[in-house]
Amino acid sequence: MNEQTPPAGGDNIRDVLLGEALSERYLSYALSTIMARSLPDVRDGLKPVHRRLLYAMQQLRLDPDSGYKKCARVVGDVIGKFHPHGDQSVYDALVRLAQDFAVRYPLIDGQGNFGNIDGDNAAAMRYTESRLTRVAEALMDGLAEDAVDFRPTYDGDDKEPVVMPAGFPNLLANGAQGIAVGMATSIPPHNLDELCQAMQHLLAHPDAPDAELLQFVRGPDFPTGGLCVEPADSIARAYETGRGSFRLRARWEVEEQGRGTYVVVVTQIPYQVQKSKLIEKIADLINNRKLSALLADVRDESTDEVRIVLEPRSRTVDVTVLMESLFKLSELETRVSLNLNVLDRNHIPRVMSLKEALQAFLDHRIEVLVRRSRFRLGNIERRMEILSGYMVVFLNLDEIIAIIRREDEPKPVMMRQFDLSDVQADAILNMRLRALRRLEEEGLIKEFKDLEKEHAELSALVDSPARQRKAIGREMSELRSKFGQDTELGRRRTIFGEARAEAVVTSDALIEKEPVTVILSRMGWIRAMKGHIDNAAEVKFKEGDGLAFAVRAQTTDKLLLFATNGRFYTLGCDKLPGGRGMGEPVRLMIDLPAEDEVVEAMVYEPGAKLLVASSDGRGFIVDADGALAQTKNGKQVLNLNDKAKARVCVPAVGDTIAVVGENRKLLVFPRDQLPEMARGKGLTLQKYKDGGLADAKVFNRDDGLSWATGERTRTETNLLDWTGNRAQSGRMVPRGFASSGKFG
Repeated sequence: MNEQTPPAGGDNIRDVLLGEALSERYLSYALSTIMARSLPDVRDGLKPVHRRLLYAMQQLRLDPDSGYKKCARVVGDVIGKFHPHGDQSVYDALVRLAQDFAVRYPLIDGQGNFGNIDGDNAAAMRYTESRLTRVAEALMDGLAEDAVDFRPTYDGDDKEPVVMPAGFPNLLANGAQGIAVGMATSIPPHNLDELCQAMQHLLAHPDAPDAELLQFVRGPDFPTGGLCVEPADSIARAYETGRGSFRLRARWEVEEQGRGTYVVVVTQIPYQVQKSKLIEKIADLINNRKLSALLADVRDESTDEVRIVLEPRSRTVDVTVLMESLFKLSELETRVSLNLNVLDRNHIPRVMSLKEALQAFLDHRIEVLVRRSRFRLGNIERRMEILSGYMVVFLNLDEIIAIIRREDEPKPVMMRQFDLSDVQADAILNMRLRALRRLEEEGLIKEFKDLEKEHAELSALVDSPARQRKAIGREMSELRSKFGQDTELGRRRTIFGEARAEAVVTSDALIEKEPVTVILSRMGWIRAMKGHIDNAAEVKFKEGDGLAFAVRAQTTDKLLLFATNGRFYTLGCDKLPGGRGMGEPVRLMIDLPAEDEVVEAMVYEPGAKLLVASSDGRGFIVDADGALAQTKNGKQVLNLNDKAKARVCVPAVGDTIAVVGENRKLLVFPRDQLPEMARGKGLTLQKYKDGGLADAKVFNRDDGLSWATGERTRTETNLLDWTGNRAQSGRMVPRGFASSGKFG
């Protein structure tokens, strides 16, 4: 291109910072996603795609009393007239509105394969058919009566409703899920009867707090049922703030099989949990030996109703422990979140409380009621005007006939002579001759009087907020009679209960209990060999390696490792590598620094006390429960001075403590001189001029102090020469004390 020739459209080119351009465009995208895609309107509870689907089906006259039409036809009308997006996304939205396991009160009546609770997809849209339900009909009642505003469609060829008249509280009754940009919404479904009762109470008591409304709205009501075990105070807090969650469990029952055996039958599963994946997960738990000690098999015997059969390992398995284990490890228990983030009537996204959401719906219904009443008043006034003209005809029949026969332009003559309006004159000229019978005259008079009465009632309704609230209250009663607790559709499906506090599942219940010997080598390789080995020294190791610790345990035990950095690490014995090989490096299982090593390995015993001490002679007693670590990083218990290392970790069983230094001086003092602490550097156990702590031990003074010398054990009962107070230097060890300088 010639440099003097400006590019096409060069007059529209302007310099803009990239950051500003990106920000402007991203903001436009975010607003579009929030307002026109992801968040529902608080008034009708619909997103644009759902609203357009229902409106298109109404235009196709797919009411509940009509026949079905192919879903492909519906989707074609939606994307062609109202929603210029992908056909598959529109069809997915249609399918969900027809699934009775996904929507509490389905808005679409589907015929054909619309998927199932196993997670199978619906058939292609060319095979399925659909029509509207009574609920959808109530949702759109009044569209033709100027109940709501309309706006042009995307191409300007048609119009679509901005919001539905919403004769049904769809937002809370059916709930909504959506992820926008920077915000999301998650509203579980609720029971319509309870919502109507709450709104009737709110109409009678506008200042009622959220707590009063919870007398009626007990909590969510999911299409798949289930048991809600969320505490009442947590439910109340969620509805007051508009944010929270609900703990939902499957419903189950025990079926006796005879001879003391039983099976557990799950009859309802939590909302939005796919049954096939749930069963697959439970089977994996059995195969991976996480539940094999409790559960032998899982079978799916479902038909139209859910029936998952759980067969326990034996008749002695506690059913409560079994189910609590499953609730903990599988989706038989889930949490359903509440984030009542919606678009208000001004299309501003905000989080509402239960009362605010119900009040917004009632305000919308009152506005719809007033608009429909005014629309009806306009129709009545036009009809009364025409009827007035008809009555003029019957009073002046001969003259009007004469004018029509005589005049070339009878309309202006009639208007002038009988003081008629343009509408009245046209109506008279369009009358049929057979309407001039006496019976028709009487009917006109009766109709006029009836319209006068209706006009007066509607005028009073439009001018009286109290009458409007009563009318909305009657609407709530009608809704309850159509879709309330006494109907199959409206009967509450989710019940409420409490999780049993006593059903605490321990690791012992989830793991098959088998004896093992944990072997930890000097080079840090760990393994769990089956059974309790009598002579661990004969176990094979890598060349140059040898035995450091051999701990007898059960697969249900936890192994405590105390390292030179003063940290405790915790490993499950069931998760240790088997004993067929040389094991695995323990540093792969815990975050043990390269410069540190394991000082002691022992089985964790609940409530046990341990004496921990560092190389500089400081220490304290710690509760083993407080030493359990939850992560690979371990738990810091003994804080160390510079250059000091953790050196001792022994059971604190006894009334006396003995410490020996590297200088071979022994000190014995009462245990009560050393405090119990959760964490710290501790107190001085023994003073040293040179060296540091070699070993420490807790024992009963009456039994004497024992130490190992080779294969023999020696015991000293007369400890008066070495007895003193904590932090003293002590005296040289007794004759015959171990040359290693340790108690053994």
